[in-house]
Amino acid sequence: MRILLLGGTTEASQMAKTLAAEGLDAVFSYAGRTAKPVAQPLRTRVGGFGGVAGLTTYLSAKNITHVIDATHPFAAGMSRNAHAACRRANVPLIRLERPAWAPAEGDRWTSLPSIEDVPDALPDTPSRIFLAIGKQQIGLFAAKPQHHYLLRLVDQPEAGLPLPDTAVVIARGPFDIAGDVALMREHRITHVVAKNSGGQGAQAKLDAARTLGLPVLMAQRPVLPSGDVASTAEDVLHWLAHEADRGV
Repeated sequence: MRILLLGGTTEASQMAKTLAAEGLDAVFSYAGRTAKPVAQPLRTRVGGFGGVAGLTTYLSAKNITHVIDATHPFAAGMSRNAHAACRRANVPLIRLERPAWAPAEGDRWTSLPSIEDVPDALPDTPSRIFLAIGKQQIGLFAAKPQHHYLLRLVDQPEAGLPLPDTAVVIARGPFDIAGDVALMREHRITHVVAKNSGGQGAQAKLDAARTLGLPVLMAQRPVLPSGDVASTAEDVLHWLAHEADRGV
């Protein structure tokens, strides 16, 4: 058995520790979008594969027998490529997926089908937006340049930002409610924009928004191909054992 673990999330790091503890032969793959990724207890590769064809070739060349997709819920391109490549190569695939967030009592959420739908849902009057979506899709909000945007990023931006009025905080989660309440008060935030990525590490911003009575514009997850899905590393181990019993 040789496993390819597609990572970049907290769950992927937990999965890597579990695989290492079990003594399983595995490779951890980072997309390479973070300057200083978290060190892993597995062999690590960084960078893309070259689409479906490149990943299919990699699976064959490296004798990969199983793939675990533990990428971010919004990394739809990678997940779709993994699904297509594994079908071509006849390699079993499972997705390790954190549960989505759900609104609680006191939340003021506006649910939107995708992150592309969020800019039009922002108010026209100048507001102060906590844009908690990472760096890949910041440019969408150039359509609403009248707002002040607070960005929280893992790495310092290498180039100029496409938004004229921004404040940038460099930090890596997990975050806590007290810290996020203080952050939002300091920057006088009026609205929070988030992707429904789920998990505990970034939930504090939603709890802070509830505490402060702030509206949240929540982009829902992209639809991914159907297949085997697990919510814990232990579930993935059971799946691996089942696949091994089948002789795959």
